[in-house]
Amino acid sequence: MTKVAVLGATGMVGQRFVQLLENHPWFETVCLAASDASKGKQYGPAGNWVLDTEMPEFAGGMAVSGCTAKEVADSGAELAFSALPSDVALRVEKELAAAGIGVVSKAAAHRMDADVPLLIPEVNPEHIGLIEAQRQNRNWAGFISSDPNCSTCQLALALKPLQQFGPQQIIVTTMQAVSGAGFPGVPSLAIQNNAIPFINGEEEKMEMELAKMLGTLENGAVRHANMEVIASCNRVNTQEGHLESVAIEFADRPSLADIAQALEQFRGAPQQLGLPTAPTQPIVVRAEPDRPQPRKDWSAGNGMSVTVGRLRQKGSYTLFSCLASNTIRGAAGNGILHAELLHKRGYI
Repeated sequence: MTKVAVLGATGMVGQRFVQLLENHPWFETVCLAASDASKGKQYGPAGNWVLDTEMPEFAGGMAVSGCTAKEVADSGAELAFSALPSDVALRVEKELAAAGIGVVSKAAAHRMDADVPLLIPEVNPEHIGLIEAQRQNRNWAGFISSDPNCSTCQLALALKPLQQFGPQQIIVTTMQAVSGAGFPGVPSLAIQNNAIPFINGEEEKMEMELAKMLGTLENGAVRHANMEVIASCNRVNTQEGHLESVAIEFADRPSLADIAQALEQFRGAPQQLGLPTAPTQPIVVRAEPDRPQPRKDWSAGNGMSVTVGRLRQKGSYTLFSCLASNTIRGAAGNGILHAELLHKRGYI
């Protein structure tokens, strides 16, 4: 068993990591780390558990550690899942990698670093090759490998099987659940009976991250995909599951049947390798005219599948809606699958 730590373990994404790591066949959680306010307390009372399921038994009695590289290393952890705020992650993740610990990070701090993989295991598994360049560049034995932003994650997965048709312009409008803002998140009086047409930094993240993840690894560097991405991001009053309306202009003109077939038949490295957290079908295509819906579809594939529906064409554009769990596929679940791929490929 590989010993792992969860950093930022008391936050909403940290709690998802704790939940999903319970009884994992490859990973044993030996360290739950959080801020100094929680350090030394038992995780049960410190965690302020907000998920709908019960807190895993293994976690409740664990003492919360600090987030220093020494404390994580002293726990015996070989890998750290980071759900830290980006300003903290910027420093701590480098210290962990320098101490020989691998970091799978949900934080935005290092996503766009040239030698850091930005990874969705079904989309760009070959990008883990950047780790070798990173170790050489930075002279450390550990590594940092980043997860994308939650709204980018599901769109990139839906786009991957459509890359063969040459996407040139992608216009996406998101309707993002309040859980994406963490806990306590958006004030109730601001979001009740309301939608907020601005999420700080979200549109820029989507536009930059898609180009990196859909790019190609050439001579130890990622050549970003050449496509225009125009994103508009909105916070809406749903609890779980980001819904996105997407319009794509392709260089080729695939039929709807071609697109549906490409989506339905798509399988990536996690499915081929039989990784424990991999959904059998990473993309679920719905034929109903009113799907996907957050309440009905966020849990597809145990929260790891992207649901696509409302496939149609208008002029030169192909349109669809896609939805996924923002805290599982868009956060902790993708992080664990990411780590499973690294484990299978010998990086952990």
